[in-house]
Amino acid sequence: MDMVPLVHASLGEQELAAVAEVFSSGWPAGQGPQGKVLEAELADRYGVAGAVAVSNCGAALHLALLALGVKPGDEVIVADYTFPAPAHAVRYVGAVPVFADVRADTGTVDPQAVADLVGPRTVGVIAVDTVGMPADYAELRLIADRYGLFLVEDAACAVGATYQGRPAGALAPVACLSFHGRKGATSGEGGALLTADPALAADARLRSSFGIEPIFDQARVVGLPIPVFTEIGYNYKLSDIAAAILRVQLGRTDELLDRRRAVAARYAELLADEELVTVPQVPSDRTHAWQSYLLTLDPRVDRAAVAADLRTRGIGCGHGTWACHLQPVYETKQSCPVSADLFQRNLAIPMHAELSTDQLERVTEVLRTALQAHSRRTA
Repeated sequence: MDMVPLVHASLGEQELAAVAEVFSSGWPAGQGPQGKVLEAELADRYGVAGAVAVSNCGAALHLALLALGVKPGDEVIVADYTFPAPAHAVRYVGAVPVFADVRADTGTVDPQAVADLVGPRTVGVIAVDTVGMPADYAELRLIADRYGLFLVEDAACAVGATYQGRPAGALAPVACLSFHGRKGATSGEGGALLTADPALAADARLRSSFGIEPIFDQARVVGLPIPVFTEIGYNYKLSDIAAAILRVQLGRTDELLDRRRAVAARYAELLADEELVTVPQVPSDRTHAWQSYLLTLDPRVDRAAVAADLRTRGIGCGHGTWACHLQPVYETKQSCPVSADLFQRNLAIPMHAELSTDQLERVTEVLRTALQAHSRRTA
């Protein structure tokens, strides 16, 4: 059986050669020469004052909230329909995540829902570029400015996407990227914090290394420098092995994204006449990074049964992402009906740069059969 995985990392000989160079350098750990060059390349790519390479996007979000001075009891409005990393980060600093509902057409946070949730304890907003689709930053920035709130862009899924001609990752004063294995640019795990504020970047870099300056820099000083711990920090460093891989991957972003766009376009063609699914719609003022390809199933379709059929035939699939306000860990009585509906009806089908035309046709053929077999007929 030809297996068609849901995700697949596009890693090859170029990345292996970059890793070999790190082995030869004698510095595979974090915040070394490869990491420094990566940070400079990220700052240049996104036109920001500071970039901090870290172990994952969750770490970047945590560092961002610490640097922004979020305190226990503060409220931070977060997009609801997403992997719950933003809400987790809010809880890491003892603050309260307040969940904002999303747009039905894009799955991104609804600016009006954000505005309606601003209260006396609100200090900021974390918007999410949902599975690669940038949020509505023009309206979100107006809201943040009106109420004196910080705005953070969670661009974990959106490397290569754009909004009004600007790259995702440069759409808010602070942004966080992910380089997880399913992203458009990956080192298996990894992340970055991007900011227009050099002081905020310096704070995040210090906290990412236990609260001290990089050991690599200290090792090059003549004498015996003894680090002084001035902040409680974390071990959020990105290894130089991962940094080297990422430098190659970022150079391949356009190539890999073009292939993902071709996959999305072909899916849209193959499913154009399928009444039981709605394919993703991308507004004209932005482009999608296509981390995932989410179909919205007709309410008559038994999603679990369709997924079982796909997996039985060797085709990877998933539920999409989460309606965070429904997760028991948050114990909230909030209601986000659009997010809850998408959580029940979205289905992720294979999306990556290595998919062949034959595989795409096979996925849609098996999907069509499963949809017909597992949908309730109306009279």
